[in-house]
Amino acid sequence: MQARQANSPGSMTLSLNVLFVASEAVPLAKTGGLGDMVGACASALRRAGMKVTVMLPGYPDAITQLQHTRTVCEWTDLPGGPARLLSGHMGAQGIPVLLFDAPALFARPGNPYLDAHGEPYEDNALRFAAFNQAAARVAAGVPGVHRADIVQAHDWHAGLVPLFVKRAQVPVKTVFTIHNLAFQGNFPMHVVPDIGVPPDAAHEAEFWGQFSFLKAGLLWADRITTVSHAYAREILTDTAGCGMQDLLRARQQDLVAILNGIDNDVWNPSKDPLLPQPFVASNLSGKHTAKRVLQQRFGLPEDAKAPLLALGSRLTHQKMADVTLQALPQLLESNPQLQVAVLGCGEHAYETGMAELAARYPRQVATKIGYTEAYAHLLHAGADILLHGSRFEPCGLTPLYSMRYGTVPIASRVGGLMDTITDHGSPEAAVHGATGFLFDGDTADAMVAAVERALHVFAQPQAWRILQYNGMTTDFGWSQPAREYIALYRTLVPAATPMPAVALVQAPVAPDAVHTPRPDQPVRTPARRRSPALSDEIRAHAVARAASAEKIRA
Repeated sequence: MQARQANSPGSMTLSLNVLFVASEAVPLAKTGGLGDMVGACASALRRAGMKVTVMLPGYPDAITQLQHTRTVCEWTDLPGGPARLLSGHMGAQGIPVLLFDAPALFARPGNPYLDAHGEPYEDNALRFAAFNQAAARVAAGVPGVHRADIVQAHDWHAGLVPLFVKRAQVPVKTVFTIHNLAFQGNFPMHVVPDIGVPPDAAHEAEFWGQFSFLKAGLLWADRITTVSHAYAREILTDTAGCGMQDLLRARQQDLVAILNGIDNDVWNPSKDPLLPQPFVASNLSGKHTAKRVLQQRFGLPEDAKAPLLALGSRLTHQKMADVTLQALPQLLESNPQLQVAVLGCGEHAYETGMAELAARYPRQVATKIGYTEAYAHLLHAGADILLHGSRFEPCGLTPLYSMRYGTVPIASRVGGLMDTITDHGSPEAAVHGATGFLFDGDTADAMVAAVERALHVFAQPQAWRILQYNGMTTDFGWSQPAREYIALYRTLVPAATPMPAVALVQAPVAPDAVHTPRPDQPVRTPARRRSPALSDEIRAHAVARAASAEKIRA
């Protein structure tokens, strides 16, 4: 297989065709960070010169939003009934999209995975197996669609793609990306005859008596990636390996950690159309306005000096909603000025608990069950603090959004949160580049202590202002991750040429690399990226001057 090169004179840009296969991608479908990552990563890779196409299930809303829609082909021999392959574009950048339109499987409103009662659809195995088979056919070549050089399958919903590609002997390299190892797509073995998986492959992908989509991806992909360096280390352990640790250890030489980024165009307080007033790191007057509007919309008293703590993640056991419900009463009693704004949904018991907490402390707590992009942007812009507990966290995009908007995160010391939040442990740490607060374990006492530590620094406006500035000026965009993905693709397609346009410089190996790389593996780069080339001392003095000139939190 030869990598194609651009035809422009003097161009050395690699012209690989990359097919992303996923169950979500912004702006067509999103339930969480997976959708954000797939859409933003595809966009970044295209800016870097890659030809990236995103393939998704044909959800009704996705079909409605697809631009320049046309039918590529029809299939009558896939599991689940007749289907069409639609092509079109999405977003302002016009990213090419393929939709697997199988009405019997995906013409269902609401959540892509759950029925009206919040339970997984009984035919999810059939739905996503048919989608995976269609993706493998696209990888093999469909008239009117560019043939892929690399197929990157995201999470269990696309876990069978490497298997189907291998069994069809398609000359395409595959990458399987783990976004959350805990979600594995495990189904009773009796589904196997209905989903087109050969019996011997089903035997290999057996997991505690069930057939596992995720295990299939781990077995048959040419490379495995995950979305932060710390999480890549954690999933090799018995504690965090979710039963897959032995397989991951066996494939450790093929495991690559690439930290997720955020879309700096979508999450940009200087030009965010969802905010009442834009703001930048050097002038937070617009953030003060956002705080006032957030208090108004959540029904909290307008108080510029009250510390406003936000919860903006799923209300689940993973996200420590149980611990948060234990910790908040202690914090509210000991800090009468503290305000809490909750935006999210999840397990019914935790939704009820948050609503009851708001009823118990009506002037301090407000809860909105659900999610909208407008409220999410306002929450990150208007809050002072983000509380993000998590028992495990592959990456953790929510704290990255909050730092971008000058909201200081308090988070668990796990997974990607360790890669992205810097906590030096003292109020003076802001001067030396700290960006937030981390705590260990999953107890209410640990969470309370971390929040109290943050409130102590919040009472010191200049130190707090520097913390905000540090977070806002750390670059968590997609430029660096895109370079790392391109370097990975080059190891899979040896004919690939250098790409001067994206400066693929061989940087030193990060000290927290998963393992010692083989000569043909991409170099891992450090997770944290600071934008301005300023020393800590210069930054501290500059921000302190700005803070003293600014009307802090007023």
